[in-house]
Order: sequence, then structure tokens, then C-alpha cells
Amino acid sequence: MTRTVIIRILSPEEAERLAKGKVLVTDFKQMKLEKEAQKNWDLFYKRNSTNFFKDRHWTTREFQELKACREFEDQKLTILEAGCGVGNCLFPLLEEDLNIFAYACDFSPRAVEYVKKNSLYSPERCKVFQCDLTKDDLTENIPAGSVDVVTLIFVLSAIHPDKMHLVLKNIYKVLKPGKCVLFRDYGLYDHAMLRFKSGSKLGENFYVRQDGTRSYFFTEEFLFQLFTSEGYEQVANEYVQRETVNRKEGLCVPRVFLQGKFRKPLEKTEVLAD
Repeated sequence: MTRTVIIRILSPEEAERLAKGKVLVTDFKQMKLEKEAQKNWDLFYKRNSTNFFKDRHWTTREFQELKACREFEDQKLTILEAGCGVGNCLFPLLEEDLNIFAYACDFSPRAVEYVKKNSLYSPERCKVFQCDLTKDDLTENIPAGSVDVVTLIFVLSAIHPDKMHLVLKNIYKVLKPGKCVLFRDYGLYDHAMLRFKSGSKLGENFYVRQDGTRSYFFTEEFLFQLFTSEGYEQVANEYVQRETVNRKEGLCVPRVFLQGKFRKPLEKTEVLAD
């Protein structure tokens, strides 16, 4: 039976605002943004230090798979946080689960340095390194087929849609057969998507912020095709709708995220003929 996908319905004002922003950024500027992507994220972390994102203590609550994937209690897990930023997800995980060893990487050298300077950082429990997931081979830092869980949380949206498959191909190499990628990112018609002004659109569901960093807004269909085309099996893929209250401005804004779980298939054993 086919599941009905409920996407947030826009108000007439929101639909009109979205329609006004159809003019795309020039090819020249788009190439410049791609070329300067690392610099723009490095500047972002220079401006915001470790203060922009809140620590994500919801990660273990939202993704019970971090515990469920254990074959026995207290089993040591090896995880990879692909796109770790300054450690807002990484350090709460390490604090909450003492039986985790984490690999963590980020596009921004500055973000990696912030992680290493954090008082909670310990080389015995974590290895962090700078990496462009679209071209730097993860197996240079992580043994192939050694990772139990990969978290990909608000990371793919910052990468050009044409290069997202390269990230998944890279991750596939270090993930153990039968283990999963846990995904969460911006969904179609999230409030952040509706705030972009005219002149910010790079492509379908793809926008640039004023600081030069970019953001893609996912649909279930796009995400399914993206993962399955690289050999993953879909376990879960659904919209998560929330309302965020801005008490200072007295606003209640609709948030839309896409949350998924995708598995690397078990290796097929060859049966030798008699």
C-alpha cells in the first residue's frame, strides 16, 4: 500500500512570495560560490565561533538507532559524524554514551580547530579531521567497512545537488555492511526557505544566504533517489513538522525537516557449486 505523503500547504502569501523569487543567480556567480564554498563556511565560523548552533542533545532521542544497532548492551560503537561543525552534535553524543568512538570531519578547517580545542575533546574517544566529502577519500582517515553508524545532520543541504551523490559514495566505503546512515536536514517549504528574498535562488529548492553559504531543501522523492542510486536501502524517510516559537517577536514559525535512515546492504555470500 502506498503511503500518503503530506507536504506542508503554503498560505496564499507564502506561495506568492515563493513565486516572486524565481529568477536564478547568474552562472558566473554560481561558479564563484562553488569555488569559494570552503572560504564562506570558514568565515561563518570565524564570525559565529561556537555560539551559533545549540548543542543537539535531541540526537539520541530522535535516533534511537544509535542504541538499537547494538548487538549487546555496552557494545562499543564506531560512528562517523560527517560534517561535524564545531561539535554541537558530537560532544553531547560522547557525553551521553561512553561506549562510542567517533570519527568526525568538516569542510571548514576553522570548525575542526574549534572541535580540537573543546575541553571535551579526547583523542582516545574521537578523531577529527578536515575533509571535503565530495572529493577527499574518507578511507585515508577511516578504515574501510569499519563504521557502525554515520550521522549526516544538516550537512547535505550545504552541498551542490550535483555533488551530493559523491558524499554518499564516499560514506558507503567506510560503513559496515548492514549498518545505516542517519539523515536529518531541511525539508521542502521549511520556514527558512520562505524567507529568501529575490535574487537568492540557485536552482530548484536551492538558495544562497547573504553570507555566501548555500542551502538545499529536500523532498522525500529526491532523497530516496539520491540514496538508492548509490546502492543504499531505504529504511525510513519522512517529513518532520515542528513549530518554533520566537518569544521575543511573538511569532510561531513552521519548521519542516526530512528525517531518514538508509542502510548499506549486507554482502551477498557466494555459494560454490558442487
